[in-house]
Amino acid sequence: MLRQAFVMKLKLGALAEYTRHHDQLWSELAAEIRACGIKKIATFEDDPYLFLYSEVEDDGAWARLWDTEIHRKWGEIMVALMEYGADGKVKAQFVKQVFNFDA
Repeated sequence: MLRQAFVMKLKLGALAEYTRHHDQLWSELAAEIRACGIKKIATFEDDPYLFLYSEVEDDGAWARLWDTEIHRKWGEIMVALMEYGADGKVKAQFVKQVFNFDA
């Protein structure tokens, strides 16, 4: 299992709506997340920044998810809330783990 994390940025005033949508995550999207090899996602906020921690089966898990039809539909909603790149995907900067402690 690999740990991956990245930082994203919300548009001004979008945190409540972003949270509402994620609290009501579509079951079809949840199934696709699992099918792509993403085992755990935890998102933390320091508005307007989001820090996402994930545990994935392999390095390609997120790329597989971002290229699915259900995630593209989800993206149609998220584009109003988050900063997106010219490629039509959310701007996400992967961050490297520098410390881990397991008791």
